[in-house]
Amino acid sequence: MPEKETKEPRIKQQPVEQGAENVTLENLESTSGISTEQANQEAQLAVDTPNQEAAVTNHPDDFYQQVLGSFKRKEFSEEEIDQRQKEWQRYEGIEDKQKERRRVNDFPDYFFAGFWIRLFAYLVDVLCIGAITGITLDTIYHLGGWSSSGHPFGLYQLLSLAIYLGYFVLLTKFNQGQTVGKMIFGIRVVSFTEADLSWKTVLTRELCMRYVLQFNPFFYCGYLPVIFTKEKQHAGDYFSETSVVTINLIKAFNKQANANM
Repeated sequence: MPEKETKEPRIKQQPVEQGAENVTLENLESTSGISTEQANQEAQLAVDTPNQEAAVTNHPDDFYQQVLGSFKRKEFSEEEIDQRQKEWQRYEGIEDKQKERRRVNDFPDYFFAGFWIRLFAYLVDVLCIGAITGITLDTIYHLGGWSSSGHPFGLYQLLSLAIYLGYFVLLTKFNQGQTVGKMIFGIRVVSFTEADLSWKTVLTRELCMRYVLQFNPFFYCGYLPVIFTKEKQHAGDYFSETSVVTINLIKAFNKQANANM
């Protein structure tokens, strides 16, 4: 009888490390035909790689090293961290910084002009604007034989609006915050954050906000805060960081201060 061939049972190799799933010497030999030594090296590499990554993630540096290390693979010195902190501080506390802006004109409460004196100054300005419109537009339309009545958004109405807004913008900018009405009653517009009124401030207050407040009856309520706010600001003053002060009080205060020196 022919002798039976005895086959040694093949022992299935276990994974080298628990972290390297399904990586065995047998699988490497059978699939790629590489030697046992090479298979051991491949398996060890598969085990070491996740362990190295885990070491990196399981042992983080401090908070700033993590943030900075996300885009620059090196440790930062204390000076570099301080520099980054200073650069990034401008992105936090924006509202608090706006409240802490330095006030150039910080007047006492009693320096601000009240509601009624500002109203009377405005009525004088309206009379001046009516006179300018009558002298210019009405004369031109009369000589040309044109009619000023008609569509509410016709040429005459648009030109009248331009004169109205231009009066406040130009006089406020080039006459130190005073229109004719304000000059008569001794008041002027001042900014809390600027020594001189800038174009941005003037256009915000006298163009944008004046148009919004006066050409919609609902928004007339925007003038009411002048009555009860500490700095006598209406909505236009609030958004442009301005108010109206009484010049005579400022002159008297300065005169008294100089006399006491």
